[in-house]
Amino acid sequence: MASPETQPAADQDLRFPIGHYTLPEQPLTAEERGAYLQQLMALPTELRQALDGLNGLQFDTPYRPGGWTVRQVLHHLPDSHLNSYTRYRLALTEDNPTIKPYDESAWAQLPDITIVPPDVSLILLDALHARWVVLLSQLTDEQWLRTWYHPEMQQTIRLDQALVMYAWHGRHHVAHITSLRQRMGW
Repeated sequence: MASPETQPAADQDLRFPIGHYTLPEQPLTAEERGAYLQQLMALPTELRQALDGLNGLQFDTPYRPGGWTVRQVLHHLPDSHLNSYTRYRLALTEDNPTIKPYDESAWAQLPDITIVPPDVSLILLDALHARWVVLLSQLTDEQWLRTWYHPEMQQTIRLDQALVMYAWHGRHHVAHITSLRQRMGW
């Protein structure tokens, strides 16, 4: 079940089908981190299930008016999570590094998005999450308190807070696809 901070409101727009995330102020317990790690581990399988049986026209359908296509959402997930994986590695080896933001919308318009078959990004996500979850599952309580600085947010983010963000991020985008399928009767 989703935590209270991610419950969708009755009038929630299509951009946030599971609601918004809230960064925890207090450090997460080992049990809480374990639950979020399970969500990260499950994402590749849940994404595959959400995409199962879609055809080319359906992959090129926006999940909402003016939104990304299913294909763009699919390719965005490994792009975003690869950036996060790199940010974790920087935070574990440097003191509060300033991370490099990127223009997600511009990345979603690059030509590989329309050319690369969905399976390529699914395989990338599988491998990335396998490695990322192993790294995160080995962190000590002290390492989870390490940070990076996000210049666009103008905020220092603890690694346990980032775990909450990226667990939500995966569920958020899978819900874009599953809610579109439900609305379209696919």
